[in-house]
Amino acid sequence: MRSFALHAGSMFDGYTLSGPATVYVSGDRIVRVDRTGGLPADGSEVIDFGASACLLPGLIDTHVHLAFDAGTDPVTSLASTSDGDLLTHMRTAARSALLAGITTVRDLGDRGYLLLDLVEEMSVHPELGPEILAAGPPLTTPGGHCHFFGGEVEGTEALRAAVRRRHARGCGVVKIMASGGHMTPGSVPPHASQYSLDDLRTVVDEAHRLGLPVAAHAHGVQAIRDAVEAGVDSVEHVSFLTAHGMAADPGLVDAIVAKGTFVSLTLGLDPEEHMRLPKPQADYVNAVMDTYGTLHKHGANVVIGSDAGIGPAKPHDVLPHGVANLALLGVAPLDALRSMTSSAARLCRVEGRKGRISAGADADLLVVDGDLEHDPSAVLDVRAVFRAGTRVR
Repeated sequence: MRSFALHAGSMFDGYTLSGPATVYVSGDRIVRVDRTGGLPADGSEVIDFGASACLLPGLIDTHVHLAFDAGTDPVTSLASTSDGDLLTHMRTAARSALLAGITTVRDLGDRGYLLLDLVEEMSVHPELGPEILAAGPPLTTPGGHCHFFGGEVEGTEALRAAVRRRHARGCGVVKIMASGGHMTPGSVPPHASQYSLDDLRTVVDEAHRLGLPVAAHAHGVQAIRDAVEAGVDSVEHVSFLTAHGMAADPGLVDAIVAKGTFVSLTLGLDPEEHMRLPKPQADYVNAVMDTYGTLHKHGANVVIGSDAGIGPAKPHDVLPHGVANLALLGVAPLDALRSMTSSAARLCRVEGRKGRISAGADADLLVVDGDLEHDPSAVLDVRAVFRAGTRVR
């Protein structure tokens, strides 16, 4: 079992930023953290990244789709891809995320549980990609949003059985499409609900009984309201859409904050691709950013789920750009980093192992160069990535 130490001029441990630090690793775990920055005197192996470097936990993306190819028409591409080729693509997408310092991803929709093959593969060879918390095919109504993944289901008993099936297959989260979406021709519009409050309660109760969290895709105001009332663990997108436009509902924002529901904000945009967006799409993104700013200012539990894979502005390594996106809303860079480390780990129920630098945690580590406290771009200047104690970049 290999043991070594990492030294850098500063460290963000998932909660706070401190000065020089040395992190001791044995096998795939962190065994000790020296916040004085002292170096071992016994001749142990030390990798010293220098005074300008900062150690931080591997990042966690709470919403990705490894099955989508980040192209201009990912749905059509998915439909024309065989299972074998799709698995190869997902392996490449996962590796891309890992090399950006994203060491854990929550995948909220793949086709026919194919991703579970990759989960098993990477549990044996963690150096190949991030740890994957897979939802399998998201629960959706017949012909509903993302029905092409294979998760169509309706009715109380069928919903309970669908949750049990995902638990038995080894999924780490249950995803339900509470509202329509933007990517599925012929389905209900994004502002319209797909499931009732009772349906959502059925899914939440069964999932929680089995120890699984529930993520609800919800653009529409009523779908968001029902998802929060039903007790989902996170609401994805949270766009506050109605038939007439988009505007954060103050009462609903207060309810989200009071209940402590996580809001998984669809941030992380490739800046060059963002500049190329047609005006209607750019206007939509700006409106979404305004609602996200409202949620943060009111104290919502914010994490970043990039929705990686859904288009050219969303490659699978895009999450670190979310720090700069939040900074535009007045969020301090360290708060943004908490949203993709310690807070994300709490949502994903891996907080003892992920999203922190402490004794006993997984040795999933990122080393960057620059001033994380004041410079949102510093997280993009990657010096090294470690996954389960193995240096992969």
